[in-house]
Amino acid sequence: MKYGFWLPIFGGWLRNVEDENMPPTFEYAKEVIQSAENWGYSTTLIAELYLNDIKGPEHDSLEAWSTAAALAAVTEKIEIMTAIRPGFHNPAIAAKMAANIDQISNGRFTLNVVSAWWAEEARQYGGIFTEHDERYARTEEFIDVLKGLWEEETFSYEGKFYDLKDTKLFPKPVQRPNPILYAGGESEKGKQTIVEKCDAYVMHGGTVEEIRTKVEDMKLRREKTGNVPLSSFGMAAYVICRDTEEEALAELEKITTVKETSGYAGFKDFTTKSQLEQKIQLQDYSVSNRGLRPNLVGTPDQIADRILQYEEAGLDLLLLQFSPQLEEMERFAKQVMTLVEQKRGLVTN
Repeated sequence: MKYGFWLPIFGGWLRNVEDENMPPTFEYAKEVIQSAENWGYSTTLIAELYLNDIKGPEHDSLEAWSTAAALAAVTEKIEIMTAIRPGFHNPAIAAKMAANIDQISNGRFTLNVVSAWWAEEARQYGGIFTEHDERYARTEEFIDVLKGLWEEETFSYEGKFYDLKDTKLFPKPVQRPNPILYAGGESEKGKQTIVEKCDAYVMHGGTVEEIRTKVEDMKLRREKTGNVPLSSFGMAAYVICRDTEEEALAELEKITTVKETSGYAGFKDFTTKSQLEQKIQLQDYSVSNRGLRPNLVGTPDQIADRILQYEEAGLDLLLLQFSPQLEEMERFAKQVMTLVEQKRGLVTN
């Protein structure tokens, strides 16, 4: 299991808690990522939203790509996975920017391709927001252009959405043939796009059995395409680690006591513009990305046992959220990561 974390660009992850002591500033983000490298985290995921989906549209949030480039220059080992939404980007420019950040990071820049779900944000920022399946059709062409420019010396493309003629892109990315393309999706169209065009699959939080079923399904779908196997299966999860189970459950109760704030502004679009496999309740939305569903809540021992269950189900990357971020990431690294290794050793010996 590799351990990643969501970069705290929104000022927190809890829609019901106003101040989580994790400001949406570059200085805080830099402190988090540099500490994470020392603690053994492998990956950070930087969400791309121009409005603050957690605390509300009127609150500060960091822009993903400029933040990624800056962090690439002040880190040495960690993978910087940055979301990209085709409806907001020219693919040729995005390919150039991604290659440049991959050069800055010496091959540590990867992409999380997101077909978008927030219609109001697209309206405010001039993004292209169409019906669900057409968004994925655009995504497919977008990826074709990215890969074509990264792989070929001169690239031409004629599609429904994009048209390029004799385009050159240099320098190429450090990673060959391309920076890893992660993507998540639960609709039939989304899954098919991922197995045909992407390299790795990331999921919202789910139970062990839900994740096992998804992993097995995506492996079979991928095999049918004739492509190489997907390189990774990741999942979002929110961690509440405490000395006792009672303390952890008390924190869970606190953060899921729903009081509708402006942080719920995107709830309707998320649940109606996406084709989700599970019905999302307002309480589930207290933490982003269905992060409470994996139930990484309890003592270090309980959480370590659950992580090993996910590992057995085929998961190899956890994309974690914490609050407050620095303190809880350190606790997890020192109390849970080492325990997982110890427990795995007992099982395999």
